[in-house]
Amino acid sequence: MTWTVTRVLGDRNAALYLAGVVVSGFGSSAMWLVSGIRVKDLTGSNGLAALCVFALWAPTLVGPVLGVLADRTRRRPLLIAVNLALAALLPTLFAVTTRDRLWILFTVLLIYGAAGVVQDAAESALVATAVDRHLLGDFNGLRMTAGEGMKLLAPLTGAGLYAAYGGARVAVLDAVTFALAAGLYALLRVREAPPVPDPSAWRARTAAGIRHLRHHPELRPLVLAAATTMFFAGLNGATVYAVAEGLGHSPAYVGLLYVAQGVGSVLIGLVSGPLLRRLGERRFAAYGIALTAVALRAVPSDAVALVCGAVIGFGLPCVLIAAYTAVQRETPAPLLGRASATANTLMYAPNALGLAVGAGLIELVDYRPLLLTLGLTRLLTLPPLLQHRTTRGS
Repeated sequence: MTWTVTRVLGDRNAALYLAGVVVSGFGSSAMWLVSGIRVKDLTGSNGLAALCVFALWAPTLVGPVLGVLADRTRRRPLLIAVNLALAALLPTLFAVTTRDRLWILFTVLLIYGAAGVVQDAAESALVATAVDRHLLGDFNGLRMTAGEGMKLLAPLTGAGLYAAYGGARVAVLDAVTFALAAGLYALLRVREAPPVPDPSAWRARTAAGIRHLRHHPELRPLVLAAATTMFFAGLNGATVYAVAEGLGHSPAYVGLLYVAQGVGSVLIGLVSGPLLRRLGERRFAAYGIALTAVALRAVPSDAVALVCGAVIGFGLPCVLIAAYTAVQRETPAPLLGRASATANTLMYAPNALGLAVGAGLIELVDYRPLLLTLGLTRLLTLPPLLQHRTTRGS
């Protein structure tokens, strides 16, 4: 069995895609952190700083609508255009020098988030065409590894640049990464047929992606399991500061817990392809969910908390990688943009809901019994995945 990295990098299109993800992901991760810091410095408001994350995330809620764009045109030119447009947009943040110009920043972040939804949908659709089908699991795993790796490295770079030169310089860095990503996508060798004109209304085209996921016997349980898992992940994430306090540490300790989780996510990405081929999507997802269920940070021990964080980071992406791969493999090409965007919305929107519910619960109950309850409840998502074992690998 060939190692995942070797398999993916040996495929020219897959390697170019992965390079584009790494380059643009680095700039995006740096920008994500610095936007909040910049707003905090200009206003002193924690609430307005938190709105930066919301502005980036909010367009995901209309993912099924934005996903239509990825099916109405050829995906490679769309990816190039989106990245170049963002590269041109970001320098406008030089104008954000006072509080009364923050509307420019929030407008840019909303556009940034919407473009990200379109880009993710187009990329997922084009990957299924440009990359060997047998490499989809490997590629999706390595994409997860690249994304998590950038979340570990880029914020430090962004914070350093911000401290030394200000937020506008970070926007320039992000713009450069998008321009480089556009160049990498331009190098892809893929033949795309022009999309067939669809005379139906926009609402009907949007609903087609939802119907496909709802009625497909393989995709429905995987996407549902991913949505449920991400809801519980949000609930669990809301307890992280209580965990740090229970261990006798300051809130800064949370950063170490996130690093441990990031390391686990990097590791699973390196082995996801072989495991998907061996287990199939359903069992791979189920085993990952089981790991997150038993990784309870309720024991008052630093070592246990850090190991559990790494285990959660290892197990949580399994269901996401399995769902992404299955959507790419089981969805017709003309529908893949809408289906991918819809799956993203269904899988990630529950995370925000879980964070909101968890933030309320942690004020009412002790975090230890809450974590034990969450662990047991997560196990309820396993039977639908294990009722029918998929024997086909990715």
